[in-house]
Amino acid sequence: MLKIDAATPELKQVIGRVADYTFGMDLTWDWPCGVAFYGISRAYEATGDKSYLERMAAYCDEYIEVGLPSWTVNTCAMGHMLITLYEETKDQKYLELILSKIDYLENHALRFGDRVLQHTVSVNNDFPEQAWADTLFMAAYFLLRAGVMLGEKRLIDDALNQYYWHINYLQNEDSSLWYHGYNNVQKDHMSGIYWGRANAWAAYTMSRVGKVLPQGYLYPPFMHVNCSLRDQLSAIKVLQREDGLWGTVLDVPESYGEVSATAGITAGMLNAGNPLHTKYIQKALEGVLANIADNGRVLNVSGGTAVMNDLEGYLKVPKRWAEGWGQGLVLALLAAVTENQKLIKQGEV
Repeated sequence: MLKIDAATPELKQVIGRVADYTFGMDLTWDWPCGVAFYGISRAYEATGDKSYLERMAAYCDEYIEVGLPSWTVNTCAMGHMLITLYEETKDQKYLELILSKIDYLENHALRFGDRVLQHTVSVNNDFPEQAWADTLFMAAYFLLRAGVMLGEKRLIDDALNQYYWHINYLQNEDSSLWYHGYNNVQKDHMSGIYWGRANAWAAYTMSRVGKVLPQGYLYPPFMHVNCSLRDQLSAIKVLQREDGLWGTVLDVPESYGEVSATAGITAGMLNAGNPLHTKYIQKALEGVLANIADNGRVLNVSGGTAVMNDLEGYLKVPKRWAEGWGQGLVLALLAAVTENQKLIKQGEV
């Protein structure tokens, strides 16, 4: 636990507002909803509020009735919600969907090199042999959670293989920051931008490996993940701005402050538990809370972003609208803070 200044009752109220707004967004069965409902799942775990679980189940059941889309890497993000629903209800229909997504990732998803998942947003071959940081959240972290839940070592090994190669392809060993994407055909990082949310996908999912994988130290790639995260957070912390946010492009001061990246990075820091990061976490938490409207809408979240052609492309991505990934990553952060505050309280008893 870290000594964070935050009142748990107030956090619970903020979580409730953000969750309520999220449920009203009519998000479809794709990655925006996958990230959003992952945040809802974490809110349920942190607060114990069963209404979150019930509302997710109602959404899922309605979608099953109207018809589900084809699987892609991005639609597999919905697997996070399914894991929580199955763990809590043991309803077989949720397990069947989890197994279907696993079958897609194992046997049908496009891969390259050492079985690295190509990032896919549709059933087409949109980005041939490209690795994106986004895949860690949408697929690798899902495979890890599913493998632990089902006791399937092959899934854990596959997930850790994804972490291993995404680190190798996307993290700059000199700066320790992460590029958004890698093109294995051209052997380059395309525009070579240190996009904020890409670094959030990496930081958050790497920080969760040790949380969900029992005896992670027995898996050699686990140390690769830990060292990557350590170096990444050390580099990111010095790029934090006065308002507590990180920029949508981390190393470009004129880029706008972006809340989803800030929430994911901060949650990663909190999960990692380095006490030297306390002041950065505190400052970021205050910055994120300042960007939550009274109705629970998370403000200043950049829109959906492909690997853009140049820096200007990233700087022009709008931040006007509410986005599922902004809601979800903020909920993930607030859940982590809530759990941390519970540990502090327990230590005082």
